[in-house]
Amino acid sequence: MVVVNSGLIKLHFNNSLVARGFEAVESDMEVQSLLQMSNVFAVKRLGYNDHGPVHARIAAGSSLEVFKLLSSTVGSSIVRDGVGSIDDAELVVMLGSYLHDIGNSIHRVNHSIHGVYLAVNILNRLLPKIYGTDLTPELIGIRQEILHVIYAHDDDVQALTIEAGAAKVGDGVDMAGGRARIPYRRGGESIHALSALAIERVMIERGENKPVKIIVKTKNPAGIFQVENVMGRKIRTSGIQQHIEVEVRYRSRVRKVLFS
Repeated sequence: MVVVNSGLIKLHFNNSLVARGFEAVESDMEVQSLLQMSNVFAVKRLGYNDHGPVHARIAAGSSLEVFKLLSSTVGSSIVRDGVGSIDDAELVVMLGSYLHDIGNSIHRVNHSIHGVYLAVNILNRLLPKIYGTDLTPELIGIRQEILHVIYAHDDDVQALTIEAGAAKVGDGVDMAGGRARIPYRRGGESIHALSALAIERVMIERGENKPVKIIVKTKNPAGIFQVENVMGRKIRTSGIQQHIEVEVRYRSRVRKVLFS
């Protein structure tokens, strides 16, 4: 079992591509500036929750944890379809998750589309550095898989790969302590705000009956709304919902939530 947090990504540095890719985006001025601007728009101008660098790190680590559990049992779309290796697939999950919200630096509306065209030049620049080669047809394939992850993280877009599904779920689990993935106005008293603030901790582990189990610890029953109506929207269009079980814990009570 792992707890969803910003340090989770470090558990996946045994894949040298992931380690190099993470260092590349963490040290890239353009990427970091776009993430900072995403928070200018999301937090300062819209009054929403964090969509910047911290969320990028949390989403990247959580997505890799979900993908690790899935790939060992269900497999990888990228490997199955001959686009790349399992190491390539993990890099796709990490980079797609890290970059998925950069489109907020333009506008919240259609931010998944904005993110795709912003990411093209970034990936054209960073992928050759990560792989130590020129931009090849193989790297263009990897780039397109990453762009699919960015586009498909939107609630209403169906993910078409296991990698994109894992990234979508990894995005959704960043919701402890008011970090819910649906934008809500901070300081408000809507059900979105109240339920978001109810979430204490989110954990990921291998399930008893399914590859992935997500455990959500909540202060009060309001947190169930967050799980069913917010994280649930992402799970339902992830394409991997049949492989995920969710458990909400409130005091001594346990409630299982299914989305398949």
